[in-house]
Amino acid sequence: MFTIDDLADRLGGYLPSEEIQQVRRAFYYAEQAHDGQTRRSGEPYVTHPLAVANILANMHMDHQSLMAAMLHDVIEDTGVTRDAVATQFGEAVAGLVDGVSKLTQITFEDKAVAQAENFQKMVMAMSQDIRVIIVKLADRLHNMRTLGALRPDKKRRIARETLEIYARIAGRLGINTIRVELEDLSFQAIHPMRAERIKRAVARARGNRRSTMRQIQDSLQRRLDEDDLIGSVVGRQKHLLSIYRKMRDQRKPFAEIMDVFGFRIITDSVDNSYRILGAVHNLYKPVPGRFKDYIAIPKANGYQSLHTTLFGPSGMPVEVQIRTREMEAMANNGIAAHWLYKAGQTERPIAVGSHARAREWVRGLLEMQRHAGDSLEFIEHVKNDLFPDDVYIFTPKGDIMELPQGATAVDFAYSVHTDIGNSCIACRIDRHLAPLSTPLESGQTLEIITAPGARPNLAWLNFVITAKARSAIRHALKNQQRSEAVQLGRRLLNRALAGFDTSLETLPEGRLTMLLAEIDLNSEDDLLAGIGLGTRLAHATARRLVDTEPREEENERAEFRRLAESNGPIVINGSESMAISFARCCYPLPGDPVIGHLSIGKGIVVHRHDCGNLEELRDDPDKLVSLTWSNQIEQDFPVPLRIEIETRRGLIAELASLVTDADANIERIGIEERDVRLSIVNLTILVKGRIHLARIIKRLRNLNHIGRIVRARH
Repeated sequence: MFTIDDLADRLGGYLPSEEIQQVRRAFYYAEQAHDGQTRRSGEPYVTHPLAVANILANMHMDHQSLMAAMLHDVIEDTGVTRDAVATQFGEAVAGLVDGVSKLTQITFEDKAVAQAENFQKMVMAMSQDIRVIIVKLADRLHNMRTLGALRPDKKRRIARETLEIYARIAGRLGINTIRVELEDLSFQAIHPMRAERIKRAVARARGNRRSTMRQIQDSLQRRLDEDDLIGSVVGRQKHLLSIYRKMRDQRKPFAEIMDVFGFRIITDSVDNSYRILGAVHNLYKPVPGRFKDYIAIPKANGYQSLHTTLFGPSGMPVEVQIRTREMEAMANNGIAAHWLYKAGQTERPIAVGSHARAREWVRGLLEMQRHAGDSLEFIEHVKNDLFPDDVYIFTPKGDIMELPQGATAVDFAYSVHTDIGNSCIACRIDRHLAPLSTPLESGQTLEIITAPGARPNLAWLNFVITAKARSAIRHALKNQQRSEAVQLGRRLLNRALAGFDTSLETLPEGRLTMLLAEIDLNSEDDLLAGIGLGTRLAHATARRLVDTEPREEENERAEFRRLAESNGPIVINGSESMAISFARCCYPLPGDPVIGHLSIGKGIVVHRHDCGNLEELRDDPDKLVSLTWSNQIEQDFPVPLRIEIETRRGLIAELASLVTDADANIERIGIEERDVRLSIVNLTILVKGRIHLARIIKRLRNLNHIGRIVRARH
């Protein structure tokens, strides 16, 4: 069994003796604290923190991280307090231990909420000290290695969480050795039979291709020696989950996946990396379009390497990665390399750069956390944002920005600054105006055009892909909805107060403050937003503001009907996008008689006055609001039409052209065949109002082969 003496011997290779003694002291403290506790396997509990520290030792982590690994469960699982850890081992170690400890003092009904809340706490701790996540990853890795004692359903739950969150974080921080093992262990727990079959197939394939691998490796090494280039060639093995995903996503058989031979060439300098690239291209022809230079433009997690694919012997594909020793350490240990170099007193730019990128990523997580509505929304943002492929975009000044594959100009704008994203109205890609929704490609130069007072558009959520953009847009829209709800609530309340010959501005001094205290609200805006969103009734609020005497319910309803009729309708113009919406059951248009339904959480939903869905509410003044259209309408409105046509070639194109010529846009079109001769066209168009619609219908009726045209309802 692995002991503290074994660990101390390993640490002697890179830590001074006084720091090793502190790690020993932390182990003995943890051993005493966990005395009598065992793991499910029956082993003494302290074997777990010792194993976690050993994983960190493989990464050459600093002594404080190793001490935190020894102590990471004492606050959660024993009577030891954070203050006691701080007194014994210092504030830095106590902070690490506290950051890694689970959120056990709060009981959650939902495991998903518990996972999300726990991750949020970890993000906060990471913002103080990034080593928290490295210790946590080592902790999760040892737990995954020892899943055997758990029930199958619990194994699968932990494995899915590991795959969705922890493996992706390890990848995002560049800690490739941990990422690969976490992915393979998770795959084996979720799909044990598939994993076992692939493992056996890989073992057979390696045996069959050993001679070919050796032949290619020898020829690559021989070419380096002939050109006096320093470098060692090693074979590169694919891991189980990678093979499975390629088979599933690319629909390829196992044999095709294993047909690709992979090698890594490790050298001593960047200059030699490029020289070796030229040498291997002289040995085997490169496959066009398969070269990537991650040395000049590193990945977001700090990964650097040259990648190329060659036509090997008999045309078989050979993938080659070329990098320096420092880059190899970075590829395996990621941000942990920062402490490795620091301990060796040789700060390397690659490690320092990785640390800076990790800090920037954590800052982005904190911003998302502030904008997210709740912990579950936050963790969904994080899952979606962790580790897509990147594209590299140039700013007008020549700076390079990294974005995920498929990102748009809006994603770019928010990656620069939230205020830029909120106020962007257009963009230029390579100096040409382009839609904000255009997916970006590496090498493009992008300029964002902003305007003061501009606001995010709800439609942006349909095409942005970065978590930062999505959370910032939702945050801005929530604020926009509140602002518009406050304005609508003010109009509704003043309308109700007018029946009592008063208004918000002329109420007796202190009356509003008294009401806010009675109903436990902090501000006037909270009250007005509630009215605008339908969670509070305007007439009931008006009654409490002017008259504290209780009334009989029937008398109050009758009086409110009289007040509602006497105060006149609310004027709408269609621009109240967040506080007023338009029903999709009857599709009201400017010019239609309309009525408003006060819907909880949505504000006013506008219906046509004769909409059948309002029949049950017509006698309830609490839920209906009288509305009228403004003379100035600021938007187009959808309206569905049902058109009978005689089936003939080209008629649909003719119909669409006519609608476009009438200054209307087609939102949706569909065709139902009634019989061989007749078809039904379901057409949804965007119009200015009822008069505009009548003009379009008149044009449509002039077409030959057109039968009935009906304004549809849903």
